Amino acid sequence: MTFLSVFSPARFFSEFRLYKKALFFLLLVISTPKKQPINVYRLVILFGLVCILHINHDRPAWLDFFLDRRKTDYLFQDQAKPNECRVSSVNNNDCESIFPPSPKYNLIYTKISIKISTSFFFFFFSKTFHKNCFKKRRKKIPQNLTMTSDITQDRILILDFGSQYTQLIARRVREAGVYSELYSYDIDEKVIIDFKPSGIILSGGPESVYLENSPRAPEIVFKLGIPILGICYGLQTMSEQLGGKVSAGIVREFGYAEIVIEKEDKLLSGLGDENGKMQVWMSHGDKVSELPEGFIITSSTPSCHVSSTSNEDMKYYGVQFHPEVTHTPNGVQLISNFVHKICGCGNLWTVAHIIDYRIEQLKEQIGDEQVLLGLSGGVDSSVVAALLHKAIGDKLTCVFVDTGLLRLNEGNQVMEMFAKNMGIRVIRVDAEERFLTALSGVVEPETKRKIIGREFINVFAEEGRKLNEVKYLAQGTIYPDVIESAAIKGGKAHVIKSHHNVGGLPDDLKFELVEPLRDLFKDEVRRLGTSLGLPHEMLYRHPFPGPGLGVRILAEVKKEYADILRIADDIFMQELRQSGWYDKTSQAFAVFLPIKSVGVVGDGRRYAWVISLRAVETVDFMTARFAHLPYDLVDKISTRIINEIPDVSRVVYDISSKPPATIEWE
Repeated sequence: MTFLSVFSPARFFSEFRLYKKALFFLLLVISTPKKQPINVYRLVILFGLVCILHINHDRPAWLDFFLDRRKTDYLFQDQAKPNECRVSSVNNNDCESIFPPSPKYNLIYTKISIKISTSFFFFFFSKTFHKNCFKKRRKKIPQNLTMTSDITQDRILILDFGSQYTQLIARRVREAGVYSELYSYDIDEKVIIDFKPSGIILSGGPESVYLENSPRAPEIVFKLGIPILGICYGLQTMSEQLGGKVSAGIVREFGYAEIVIEKEDKLLSGLGDENGKMQVWMSHGDKVSELPEGFIITSSTPSCHVSSTSNEDMKYYGVQFHPEVTHTPNGVQLISNFVHKICGCGNLWTVAHIIDYRIEQLKEQIGDEQVLLGLSGGVDSSVVAALLHKAIGDKLTCVFVDTGLLRLNEGNQVMEMFAKNMGIRVIRVDAEERFLTALSGVVEPETKRKIIGREFINVFAEEGRKLNEVKYLAQGTIYPDVIESAAIKGGKAHVIKSHHNVGGLPDDLKFELVEPLRDLFKDEVRRLGTSLGLPHEMLYRHPFPGPGLGVRILAEVKKEYADILRIADDIFMQELRQSGWYDKTSQAFAVFLPIKSVGVVGDGRRYAWVISLRAVETVDFMTARFAHLPYDLVDKISTRIINEIPDVSRVVYDISSKPPATIEWE
């Protein structure tokens, strides 16, 4: 017989008379829920069951085939007669000894096979099995998600000694998939114990440990028996508190340095190059001059004898450099080594979990109340809008304030973008005259920021009072805003500048604050936005400061200056996009300088204002370097600005990195 005849449906029905069962099985398969169509996997199972049921009172041909794979000739021969040898490669005289006919055996085998196969069939296609095994369901985070839930079961505690990079450490830990929280170094010991950290990181700081009343780590840190990593000042205070010594260095190190790895411990595992060297970022004047008992030197530089150290028995580690900044290429891997190899943490902190967690938080905090969001059109407020819209729907109202300090045509672009992409209710307020009046005569940058922030709040309050039952004010505050304002949890960071959207609201304002991005960095916010379905052009638009052009005009803010700066900035952006450099830079903008310079245009003398161009490359906006734009491109931008704006006679390019400079001029 042919190969197909072995599995012929005619033989199946005629020899076993199972047409009723076959029909029942077919109806059972067809009647499975429409949401889950019959897939290939189920069809394969069905085909296998049909094969099992297809047994005549002789020995089944396909069984002979599986009993001896060498007898494949059989499948291509005519059907053998009952009780005759079916394998051409075997002598007829030997058939009986190899496969003796046994009708009784075959009948029993047939009945048993039918019962077993029927049971399996019901098992695979029962509704219960279908529901539990075939239906794809999205795993949800429990609604009662708390700080002790699965995604935070592995956790790193970071103690802040005042470094401007402290929350960068938290960000790097989270990049490694581990939850982290940041507290001031002088936190109550009970909080540390209750937090139940898997490990502790001691941050850097601006103080010197050998000075009187300098910050110290709580003693409980060294009694918990958990891994510790000290960074810069954290290394120094750990060394001093454990019996070592710290002294002022003769040579200070600020910037790039190359350490030589002398002993590869778990922290430095796999980080050195073929010569045992590693590029790092230093920022210190003091250094460890004497190590505590049990510690060894693991790396050094010519001017810093102890650039890293460890006591692996105690699981204490320290580095003089900053692994958290982007200027230390292998810094992310170093922190990953600490949280995974040393602390034994998993990888549970992910964007998907964060979104679910935040949405549940917003639902619990807001309930059925109304929310007013101050919308700027930037990345942060856009992601806040998406989160709130997903969490509370039409209970969200956005207010877009046109301060007169926005980029060219930005107001119209923002309205079009949100109407097209998000379908959220947005109220536009034209407040240019109001802001310019409030800023009249003001030059000092901090004062300008506070005035702009105050006016923002006042406008929100006025618009909120026009809406019924608005209880909450939402803001797009993110980690860098909070860090640079020294507004972290009890933090000791030195204030660099304030932000209009950081801190409490005025006492007379009845809104409560909602800040769902307060503990996230810029790239984390962008990844959140991507997962929420926001368009690329919205998420990867260059950041724009909350105070707008007010902090890019280094003088009293006037409409004349703002108009000049708007056009110059727009020319800059046009050329960056056309050349392909817009997406290569993280932030770019023009700055109005309140000085005039002599120039020659045509045959005439021009005495006009100066514009500075600023473009940087960064990942986290905590550290950055100036973008190395091609000279031809800078030349083209400069030529266009001077030719197209009569009130500009000179263009300069800012080549400062952060640190020491900040990204914005004010």
